[in-house]
Amino acid sequence: MTPERLRAFCLEFNASVEEFPFGPETSVFKVLGKMFALTSLDARPLTVNLKCDPDEAIRLREEHPKAIVPGWHMNKRHWNTVTVSGLPDKLLRELIEDSYDLVVAGLPKAERLKLDRP
Repeated sequence: MTPERLRAFCLEFNASVEEFPFGPETSVFKVLGKMFALTSLDARPLTVNLKCDPDEAIRLREEHPKAIVPGWHMNKRHWNTVTVSGLPDKLLRELIEDSYDLVVAGLPKAERLKLDRP
């Protein structure tokens, strides 16, 4: 997945936006003010931090030890750093969607219903 495709995919989700709170080189993708992905789109290799269920995070790290590691500068229990080139696009898309869904699940019910993700 290219940086352009990564950005486009993250912005496909309902109410998702790209912000730059850490400077112009770091894209932070949020839903209703809550972060679900963080990346430096110019970095090589391209990586993205994604939220993950803690048990699932451990399993993914074991299955993909070179591509998925504990989240860099993040809560390592809940966040993974994913090397984009180390995974098939389908799995990467699933991980991004799971991250978005976990963040949405933590929103108040009224907000979730507005996003069509109860």
